Amino acid sequence: MVEAVIGGGGGSPEIIRFTSQVVRGRWFMLFAAFLIMSGAGATYVFGIYSKEIKRTLGYDQETLNLLGFFKDFGASVGVLSGLLAEVTPTWFVLLVGAAMNFAGYFMVWLAVAGHIPKPKVWQMCIYICIGANSQNFANTGSLVPCVKNFPESRGIMVGLLKGFTGLSGAVMTQLYLAIYGNDSKSLILLIGWLPAVISLFFVYTIRPLKVVQQTNERRVFYKFLSISTALALFVMVITIIQQQKTFSHGGYVATATVVCILLFLPLGVAIREELVLWNQKKQTLKSTPTTVTIETPKMVDLKNSQLPTTQIVEDQKPISKVSCFAGIFNPPERGEDYSILQAVLSIDMLLVFIAVFSGLGTSLSAMDNLGQIGESLGYPTLTISTFISLVSIWNYFGRVCAGFISEILLSKWGFPRTLVMTIVLILSCIGHILIAFAFPGSLYISSVIIGFSYGAQLTLVYTFISELFGLKYYSTLFNCGVLASPLGSYVFNVKVAGVLYDREALKQLRMKGLSRDSVQDLTCIGKQCYRLSFIIMAAVSFIGALSSLVLVMRTRKFYKSDIYKKFREEAMANNAETEMGLAAVDDPKTKPDDR
Repeated sequence: MVEAVIGGGGGSPEIIRFTSQVVRGRWFMLFAAFLIMSGAGATYVFGIYSKEIKRTLGYDQETLNLLGFFKDFGASVGVLSGLLAEVTPTWFVLLVGAAMNFAGYFMVWLAVAGHIPKPKVWQMCIYICIGANSQNFANTGSLVPCVKNFPESRGIMVGLLKGFTGLSGAVMTQLYLAIYGNDSKSLILLIGWLPAVISLFFVYTIRPLKVVQQTNERRVFYKFLSISTALALFVMVITIIQQQKTFSHGGYVATATVVCILLFLPLGVAIREELVLWNQKKQTLKSTPTTVTIETPKMVDLKNSQLPTTQIVEDQKPISKVSCFAGIFNPPERGEDYSILQAVLSIDMLLVFIAVFSGLGTSLSAMDNLGQIGESLGYPTLTISTFISLVSIWNYFGRVCAGFISEILLSKWGFPRTLVMTIVLILSCIGHILIAFAFPGSLYISSVIIGFSYGAQLTLVYTFISELFGLKYYSTLFNCGVLASPLGSYVFNVKVAGVLYDREALKQLRMKGLSRDSVQDLTCIGKQCYRLSFIIMAAVSFIGALSSLVLVMRTRKFYKSDIYKKFREEAMANNAETEMGLAAVDDPKTKPDDR
């Protein structure tokens, strides 16, 4: 059937050429990026195998929390991957990420499985930090080329890719249960080798390509959205069922098979779109005239030319070297390519930092404390697991919805993406207030709101950094932009929520007539445990919304203009160049030298 459609009687050579077009095309590259991002979320399953690390290596809770901090630190600091992407090709970035992923997690597995002597704590911290940091290389190596290849749909692109990353933890869990069964040690081995193998397989597929214009591009993205939504809903439902019922190994294999089918459905979409392009090219070639006239420009008589001699002298002057610090405080207009220092030292980036620190920092803290919040409010363990699942699935919906909705609002009405960020931060503020002033069932609502707002903030920050500061140094700038996230998480998680929680727990101990030395773990029960913490976080989120609103005022004129005009013109020029090239190659009268 494919041969009939493709070849029209051409046979095997036609199929080979079509296969080559698919593998080298933008849509197959996007499918490969989806798979890489689906394996780039090993940090999200730390809660599953952390107990195994604690048990086998004899760690206390404080040491385990230290490992968790280094895991979060490695996952958050992506500047190294961004800088490397500026000076090396994409394949090298993915290769380094694969090596770091395997090396870091494989060493952790060797230690937990007892194949090497028990490492020192600082060594384990380095291992897990290296493994977690590898996901930044996969993220940078996949996301940056995709945004550059689809510049007019960058919000949608970031939303889809970050959405697959949000689902990666649940996807990896289903695969591990099917391959190894309920064995936490083997999960560490799986997250060590599987993401590395995926990156190695597609290492030459992910790359920047010529920007072209395709009329049905937005419709194709909606197909990818439908598939990823189906995957998200399936994973959510099956995760909740698995928490309530015991599955056999065959049941785990069946669920993992469905997950794999949904993961590979985008490949079918990619092949179909390449088939449409293939048929369009054939139609173009049929309608192209068979005669191609090639004009050779006449030689210019230098003696009679009116070229000014001053111009020739100027061209022969040596080009003066410009310092990298030149023009730091004289940046180009928004949307043009800023240098790294111009962007980092700009007022716009300062406002982004405040919004990220306030919004992502407080949302991360809320997500990290969700289990203890549920415990303090008297929810049973199974219900607390449901809250965590809700946060995960709505984190995905926040990522994809922010990308698609903000893109539609921008393209139709010029609605600033920074204003969408302001609305999301206010929504996050409401989620914190619901925890601070809890009522029956409020944690269900707040977990949905916080999960959604966290995912939406990630997509929006990644997107409008590319719009405000250009794409030339995007791989470094988006990693710089989210650096405030781990700082905010540390401040609000450790210095605010942790300190105030312990203070309330000690107060309850004194009311019972007990001392701190008489109990092993401090446990606080009641609404007051996190009330003050989340009042502070709600206030900080509101400050972040104000910061984002200032950015809205500064960028309002920019978003009212046609910010994608230059990319559209480049795509039209590339389309015309491709059509001319096809006509020249197909013409039998064209000489080989002219081709």
